[in-house]
Amino acid sequence: MDFANRGTRPVVADGAAPAPATGGMHKAPNASSISRILRIMMVVLLFAGTVLAVALIGLVVWGRTPSEAQYIEKGKYQAVFLNGGQVYFGKIGKFNEKYLTLSDIFYLRVNQQVQPGQTTASNDVSLAKLGSELHGPQDRMVINRSEVQFWENLKDDGQVVKAITTYKANPDAANAATGAAAGTGAATGNQQQTNTPATTPTTTKKQ
Repeated sequence: MDFANRGTRPVVADGAAPAPATGGMHKAPNASSISRILRIMMVVLLFAGTVLAVALIGLVVWGRTPSEAQYIEKGKYQAVFLNGGQVYFGKIGKFNEKYLTLSDIFYLRVNQQVQPGQTTASNDVSLAKLGSELHGPQDRMVINRSEVQFWENLKDDGQVVKAITTYKANPDAANAATGAAAGTGAATGNQQQTNTPATTPTTTKKQ
């Protein structure tokens, strides 16, 4: 008989089936383990998707260049300076890349009085309300953006806003004073008076 390998072989009783070998084999994952792994993966994917969506929203909201219209102080007056030199005071409404709207409009009227024998004219500047002109415009403007040089928000304690407040407190007196000044200039023979809208000062270079 061969007794050389007896210590390394399992002992099998007569008539009994040999025991299955267990070395090197792994137990197969059950259904509950697979389900738990899938749930974890779904949670990770949902979290990653949420973070990505929040990042995209933040990029759209905070990453874009702020619009110029955001600087308009609603309820206050603005000064709009046009390419031709005209300046209008009012409240900006709609504002986009093509046009802006202006309402409650005022402008500065310059009364130029020329005395006989004088080469220069004295200017009398007064505030005028849009709408009393000969062609009778409505108190609303639509201005092409290409015609706007720049615009400004006006302070409540500035001279223009104070003059507008005074005008609104007694518009009849303001209109009467303006009409009287124009009539006096037209009726006086010793001076000539012309009413022109005020423009921004310009400088010319000598050639």
